[in-house]
Amino acid sequence: NQDSAFYQGMWENLLRTGHWRGEIWNKKKNGEVFAEILSIGVVRNAHGELTNFIGAFADITPLKKTQQHLETLANFDPLTQLPNRRLFNDRLAHEIKKAHRSGKLIALMFIDLDNFKEINDTLGHDIGDRLLEEAARRITGCLREYDTVARLGGDEFGAILPDLEHPLHAERIAQSIIDQLIAPFQLDNDQAYISASIGITLYPTDADNAAALMKNADQAMYLSKNRGRNRYSYFTAELQEAAQQRMRLLADLRNALKLNQFSVHYQPIVELTTGRIRKAEALLRWTHPELGTVGPAQFIPVAEESGLIVEIGDWVYRQAAQQAADWRARLDPTFQISINRSPVQFRRLNIQHKSWLNDLQTLGLSGDSVVIEITEGLLLNAEADIRNELIAFREAGVEVAIDDFGTGYSSLAYLQKFDIDYLKIDRAFVSNLHNSAADLALVEAIIVMAHTIGLKVIAEGVETEEQHAILKAAGCDYAQGYLFSRPVPPEAFERMLHAHD
Repeated sequence: NQDSAFYQGMWENLLRTGHWRGEIWNKKKNGEVFAEILSIGVVRNAHGELTNFIGAFADITPLKKTQQHLETLANFDPLTQLPNRRLFNDRLAHEIKKAHRSGKLIALMFIDLDNFKEINDTLGHDIGDRLLEEAARRITGCLREYDTVARLGGDEFGAILPDLEHPLHAERIAQSIIDQLIAPFQLDNDQAYISASIGITLYPTDADNAAALMKNADQAMYLSKNRGRNRYSYFTAELQEAAQQRMRLLADLRNALKLNQFSVHYQPIVELTTGRIRKAEALLRWTHPELGTVGPAQFIPVAEESGLIVEIGDWVYRQAAQQAADWRARLDPTFQISINRSPVQFRRLNIQHKSWLNDLQTLGLSGDSVVIEITEGLLLNAEADIRNELIAFREAGVEVAIDDFGTGYSSLAYLQKFDIDYLKIDRAFVSNLHNSAADLALVEAIIVMAHTIGLKVIAEGVETEEQHAILKAAGCDYAQGYLFSRPVPPEAFERMLHAHD
C-alpha cells in the first residue's frame, strides 16, 4: 500500500498540472486488496477556480498477476525456483559495481553435478528432476542469506558470494556444498549418489568484468572434473593460458589431417615365450609445422572433446589396416595390428564399424588381422549401440583388447559377456614390479584370472630386463615397451621385423 509521502506527491502533481495518472493499491469493501490504474483530472470554473475532481479507475489485478508471472518465467528456473542465468548475470553485474566501491572480494562459483546424466538416463527424467530440486535445496542451505545461487542450465548451478573478507571463506562454502551433495539422495525406492565439481574465481583478483569471471569459473570447474571430480579448484592465470593453448591447438588440429601432418608409428608387441614380434600397436603422431612433435596426451583429449577423433580415428584405422595387409602378404601371414578406438567413436550414431569391416574385405583381410583396443570404462557404461558394435566386430572375427587394465572397474562378468580376447596390464603396475610385492601379486593374479577365462595378457610399459624376466616367469603372454622399442615409422618397424627373423 502507498504511504503518506506517495499521496502528498500525487496531490502536489495534480494541483500543479491539473491531472495525475498512475497505479495504486486499493481495498474493496470486503477487505480484499487489488491493483488499479487511476486517472484524476481537475475541474475549474470560468474564473479558473478549482470546483471539482473527476476520477476514473480500472481493476488491473489480472494484468499485474500476468506481468508477475512473465517476470518469474523470465528470471527464475521453473523447476528449482532459483534465479536463472539471466537474473544471475544481472545480480553479478550489480555485485561487481558494489564491490568496486567497497573494495571487497566477490567469489563466483560454478557447480556441476557429477554423474547426473547416468542417473537421469537410468532412473528417468522425473526422478532426475526431483534430484535437481533436492540438490538446489542442499546448495542453497550452504550459502548465506545475501548470497545468490542460480540454476544456470541442465545440472549446472552458479553461486555469487559478495563481501568476502578472505578467499578461505569461499573454500569453506565450496567444501560444505561438496559434503552435502555427496550424501545419498532418496528418490522413491531408489538411492542415487552424485558429487560436485566446483570452479571458483575471484573479483577483482582474476578479472574485473562479469563475462571474464563467468569464463574463469567455467574453466576452473572443468579443471575439477579433470582432476577426478568431487572437488573444487581455483581459476589461475596458468589455467587461462592453458585454455587459450587448447583453443589454438584445436584450430590447428582441424586442418592437420588435410595438411598431411599426421603419421602412424608402430610399437612392437613381443611374444614372451619365443621373443618374436607377432603384433604391433598403431599409434598416432602429429608433427606440427611450428610446435614440432605434439604429444598424444596433449591433442587426443582435444580431438575427443571436439569430435574430431571420429574422422582422425577412421584415417588411423585405414592406415593400419593397409599396413597389416602389406606385412601379412610379405612378412608374416598371422601378423596383427592393434588400433585404439575412443569411446567417442563408439558413441557417435553412425555405421562406422560397418565401414571398418568393409575396409577389411576390400583389402582381402580376415577379421583377426586387427585388434580393437578399448577402455574398461566403455564396458561398464556399454549402451545398446556400443554392445551392438562390439558384437559386430566379434562376429567378423575382429579381436578386442582392454587397454590399461587395472585402472578401471571391469568385472569378470563384463569380460565374459563381451567375449574379450586380451587384457593389457597398465604400465603403472609394471613399472614397480621389482619393488612392490603388492603390484607383483596383482599382476600375477590378473594373469591367472585371465588365463582361467581364456584371455591372453599383454604387459605395457616394459622398460627393464628385470621386468621382462618377472613377467615371463609369471606366465604373461606378450609385452610391449621401450625395452623392445619405442613406436617407430613403418620402415623402421619393418627393419626390426627382419632383424628378429
